[in-house]
Amino acid sequence: MRRIALALLFVLAPVAASAASLAVSLDQAVRISLKTPAADVIVGNPAIADVTVADQRHLVIIGKSYGVTNLVVVGASGRTIFDRQIVVGAPSQGRVSIFRGPVASSYACSPSCELSTGAGASASAPAAPAAPASPSN
Repeated sequence: MRRIALALLFVLAPVAASAASLAVSLDQAVRISLKTPAADVIVGNPAIADVTVADQRHLVIIGKSYGVTNLVVVGASGRTIFDRQIVVGAPSQGRVSIFRGPVASSYACSPSCELSTGAGASASAPAAPAAPASPSN
């Protein structure tokens, strides 16, 4: 029984490894290398991540907004050569967010903090509707 389990582990390990997601920090880039040249590059939601083709074997993924999307790369033969979930999240260090009521401000800190300008920089709640005008006499 143990041999069967080990055999399955070795057979299924490459499948599990290819299904892993790729983490990209907001407003940061990740370079990936492909084993074979790319012919087509498809991003599930380009509002979350953008992909630039550096050359046929290298792609650069940029995190544009928080969320999850996918990236599919097809070779010249029409076969999928890369299929991965892309998770865009907050950077692991060097950023601080301060909330003042409905307004959030993001700061980049290294070693001192400066107000960030970018996709994750600041946000505010929508303005409340104006009160109806009172009737005049």
